[in-house]
Amino acid sequence: MATEHTTPTSETVGPTNPRGRVIVASLIGTSIEFFDFYAYATAAVLVFPSLFFTGADETSRLLASLAVFGVAFVARPVGSILFGHFGDRIGRKGTLVGSLLLMGIATFLIGCLPTAHTPGWEFWAPALLVVMRFCQGLGLGGEWSGAALLATENAPAGRRAVYGTFPQLGAPIGFILANGVFVVLSLALSPAQFQQWGWRVPFLISIVLVAIGLYVRFKLIESPAFQKVLDAGEVAQVPLVRAFRTAWRPMLLGTFIMLATYVLFYMMTTFTMTYGTTPATVDAARAAAEAAGRPFDPAGFLPGLGYSRTDFLTMLIIGVVFFGVFTLVAGPLAERLGRRRLLIGVTAAIAVFGLVFSTLFDAGTVGVMAGLVVGLSLMGLTFGPMGAVLPELFATSVRYTGSAISYNVASILGAAVAPTIFVALWAAADGSVFWVGAYLTATALITLVALLLSRDTGDVDYTSRTR
Repeated sequence: MATEHTTPTSETVGPTNPRGRVIVASLIGTSIEFFDFYAYATAAVLVFPSLFFTGADETSRLLASLAVFGVAFVARPVGSILFGHFGDRIGRKGTLVGSLLLMGIATFLIGCLPTAHTPGWEFWAPALLVVMRFCQGLGLGGEWSGAALLATENAPAGRRAVYGTFPQLGAPIGFILANGVFVVLSLALSPAQFQQWGWRVPFLISIVLVAIGLYVRFKLIESPAFQKVLDAGEVAQVPLVRAFRTAWRPMLLGTFIMLATYVLFYMMTTFTMTYGTTPATVDAARAAAEAAGRPFDPAGFLPGLGYSRTDFLTMLIIGVVFFGVFTLVAGPLAERLGRRRLLIGVTAAIAVFGLVFSTLFDAGTVGVMAGLVVGLSLMGLTFGPMGAVLPELFATSVRYTGSAISYNVASILGAAVAPTIFVALWAAADGSVFWVGAYLTATALITLVALLLSRDTGDVDYTSRTR
């Protein structure tokens, strides 16, 4: 068994967790959380509209499903307050265990729910789905910030941005795992089998991953930076109040610094999957519905790209590999160039990408694949540094609460409503996705303003109890 050790830097005090344990604990937790989250996101597009909602047409059912998808983002700020309170009051370790347990149980139970087509469950099935989705959001609301703090508060001097990429890697890894399971199921099962019971498998098997994550996290010790707060007796009685009193400006800036990152990711995953797998013609849509054994109403039909579910998920997984690679690349770049300078350049590139999004996705398979690779590479470059940037905005005593609130309020502004807005813009333009890309550009410009108003955080004293 590895033993705790002290890293001889100006930023650590007392015993720390071994580097390998930090990497595994921060990475595996977010990978599991994002696996759970993306399993729902994929199902919300592919099967939940017809299983849990009984709207009059395809578009209304899809919008209803995406609305429930957004419930988790509303829950995430609540989770950030709840878990941030305990993370800044009792410590990072116990809070991380609680967040993982909550989300894991909720995800498993989604796989057990009856559908709206089960007699007597027309109302209760979607209602319980909303409850489980809310619990998923609560768990993830506390997960990310704790994992980021676990990584960065155990980092050697000059390596926080590198260590901060470990929890960020959970997003591409969780996405690949979740959607890889869907691809395998799609190949192994007929459309009718997948519709009847195959969709449950990712949710049910997630409980095994949760057990592994809990085992790793129980072996952690408290982070040295927070232990310093405990030893000094400077724990905030109500971290939320102290955060709003002493760190309202960093919370505001952090929220808008994250805005474009959220919009980009959910455009490149949830929306592109919707657009890519929607049949290109009414006849094709009718045939797909008949093959899956579900009703079809041509009212409200929107033309998409017409890829099969398996083909587009495979293309998306390839794109997410680039997301993972550039997440790793972003850490050393942020140390060398500075967090702020790197993010300003990447955000400007995101704004340009929004303007060419429709051109790429209307250019055939080569254009679609190029669009996925470019968009998800930019996602890695903007998401990677956030594991260090947001926590660095705050003093240790309110770091869990402040970074969690910024991260998760941004999820409401940038992600909760984004998939619904994307579909609405797509529908308003009669199948064109130009305005979808323009929406990304607008949010990138807002993020640029926030970055210009902020300062680089790479040289802050990370063990400062108050700031």
